[in-house]
Amino acid sequence: MKFELLDICDYVKEKAEVASLTNKTYISTENMQPNRGGIKEAATLPTTVQTPGYRAGDILVSNIRPYFKKIWFAQNEGGCSNDILVFRAKEGVNPQFLYYILSNDAFFEYTTATSKGTKMPRGDKTAIMQYKVPNYEVKIQNKIVEILYPIDKKIEINKKINDNLAA
Repeated sequence: MKFELLDICDYVKEKAEVASLTNKTYISTENMQPNRGGIKEAATLPTTVQTPGYRAGDILVSNIRPYFKKIWFAQNEGGCSNDILVFRAKEGVNPQFLYYILSNDAFFEYTTATSKGTKMPRGDKTAIMQYKVPNYEVKIQNKIVEILYPIDKKIEINKKINDNLAA
């Protein structure tokens, strides 16, 4: 049996005060890296008073040009641009499991196929929440995370080593 994404998570509607943000806690489509590459420090902060907010454990996905596969599992709280979708796992859903669901190529292919616009396509927020996801109990979600998380950590370490060697 499958759920729709809206059964396991919500879009976050919280706000963050720009005055409380730093270049490390502000996320925009510019400082999100393609192909699940995480984030880098923002070059500038917005000039508005508030931005959408996020917390540690939320999943941020760039909603512009979804085929770039820009996604990040938040390690801290902060704010982001309006072009970023912030997902929060519902009660009884492992947030890292949700991250792995949203990191999947099938999710980005679906988001791209249902996007609106041609030059700068944007994901359709309603269609995104109708994306079909597996109905796994928390025990299985946790087991999946136990398997994938160490692999992600190793990839992260290898990437840092490569960046260091390149420098």
